[in-house]
Amino acid sequence: MIFVPESILVTGGAGFIGSNFIHSFMANNQRCMVTNLDCLTYAGNLENLTALEGNPNYRFVKGDIGDTELVAGVLAGQKIDAVVHFAAESHVDRSITGPEIFIRTNVLGTQILLEESRKHWQSGLVPDFRFLQISTDEVYGSLGDTGYFTEETPLAANSPYSASKAGADLLVRAYHETFGMPTLNTRCSNNYGPYHFPEKLIPLLIHNIINKKPLPVYGDGLNVRDWLHVRDHASAIETVLKAAAPGSVYNIGGNNEWKNIDIVNLVCDLLDERLERAEGENRTLITYVKDRPGHDRRYAIDASRLKNDLGWSPSFTFEQGIAETIDWYLANQKWVEEVTSGAYRDYYKKQYGGGAA
Repeated sequence: MIFVPESILVTGGAGFIGSNFIHSFMANNQRCMVTNLDCLTYAGNLENLTALEGNPNYRFVKGDIGDTELVAGVLAGQKIDAVVHFAAESHVDRSITGPEIFIRTNVLGTQILLEESRKHWQSGLVPDFRFLQISTDEVYGSLGDTGYFTEETPLAANSPYSASKAGADLLVRAYHETFGMPTLNTRCSNNYGPYHFPEKLIPLLIHNIINKKPLPVYGDGLNVRDWLHVRDHASAIETVLKAAAPGSVYNIGGNNEWKNIDIVNLVCDLLDERLERAEGENRTLITYVKDRPGHDRRYAIDASRLKNDLGWSPSFTFEQGIAETIDWYLANQKWVEEVTSGAYRDYYKKQYGGGAA
């Protein structure tokens, strides 16, 4: 039976994946009300969503998922029948230097959101309800040279970030097992695409190459990741939200395993062409740096359950997606400049009044 939400709450919807999901979901569900709850940390950028200004079915609320009264008010006031939970601290390097905020947001924040969602669901205000936790393949730890993460792979987080996401995933499972709450959980591979914050690998490479800055590569550069275009991720999330049985866990992958150094070389070569530089010029910017602590060697997702159960599979090849992504960044240098300068953080004040985010 297909679940058709009428009013959804997206947490962290001003971030990279959340904003792409909102654009995709609203294009496909024009009668559904979408409320975006985001506290606008450095990674939240409302300029990702300017195309939705004035849309009567879109509402932005500035606030924290750890604010019990605010969350309860939004759930009841908007008669929310689905929560899609993206809000999280998400950068591994920052979790190593400052893990506390990751635990506070990703674990405690998720528990508060779950508890208020449970009360809302049990109130009978809406006829049906779903809580979808958006997680990561990093909760599974590291793979060897062969094999894939499945939904049955034990959780073995190796960084404070992945440990905080694993903790949140287990809370979501507990609320289903203990209270019968209709929860769902997805775990995705590395995302890329438009609106990606420049601290992450691919947008950092593009930005540094344009500005002829060094391209830092951890260790030997042979760490392997499975790359998923963010628009494929958005379509998979919508599929799971509408069609998956409560209590389900689904892996979402792009079937695109790449060594880090091969991605760096590919981006260098594509930008040689686009920036009209000599062949190989951008590769001279590559700089190997000391590996980070607990750097997982390989991630690879087995997404066959999602394909077999719900009929979803990725539409982008990495070669196609990375070329499109590079072209998007080249065409949107004003967005990049405002993000890197910090000017984007004034957007909330300009649009909504009040203090800066």
